[in-house]
Amino acid sequence: MSTEVHRHLDQELDALRDAVLRLGGEAEAALQRAMDSLANRNTEEAREVLEHDDAIDQLEVEVDRRAIDIFALRQPAARDLRFVMSVTKMAPVLERIADHACNIARAAIDLNDEPELNNHMRIQEMGEIASSMLARALDAFTRGDAGAAREVINRDAEINSLYNQIFHDLIELMAKEPSTATRDARLLFVAKHLERIGDYVTDICEMTVFMAEAAIIKHSHRDDS
Repeated sequence: MSTEVHRHLDQELDALRDAVLRLGGEAEAALQRAMDSLANRNTEEAREVLEHDDAIDQLEVEVDRRAIDIFALRQPAARDLRFVMSVTKMAPVLERIADHACNIARAAIDLNDEPELNNHMRIQEMGEIASSMLARALDAFTRGDAGAAREVINRDAEINSLYNQIFHDLIELMAKEPSTATRDARLLFVAKHLERIGDYVTDICEMTVFMAEAAIIKHSHRDDS
């Protein structure tokens, strides 16, 4: 590969990295704002999360377009190829995280119109862990740090444990207080969205390990229980 061609490839890879990190930043912001709207009973903030979703979708399209252009025009090899492959898999995962944030925002809008329940604290803890995992996963990806990515993967067990506790608590509450069942169910859906976000962050970290080490670790660390 000539020096000129290599320079163009580096520029396009940098632009692709910037695009996917913008997408990641938007997904992270959507999650934080959705959880804030739930904690603070701020319906306007929840609506803003929903209104911004189209911009996130467009960022995913931009990432796809840039990746396709690199594949078609530059034919990257070795680590560059792994980077582009990882980004093409990461972009839809980040978009799905933003979709889950929108679903949390929708639940917040519904819950904000009803009397407050006492189960928000554990769900907020779940949200804080999910947000922290996503931020650290994006940082690990930026640095190509497989070790940091593995550390984030290990935190998914915390999300799963909290989800199981919240699930059992809310089911028990529904049985004891049927009048709160609708609100309990909405909170349960919020918890499930956060649990899925934890899974998606794990996917991002697996891609980072692949990018950095050419190692496929998918399923090798999953808890089947």
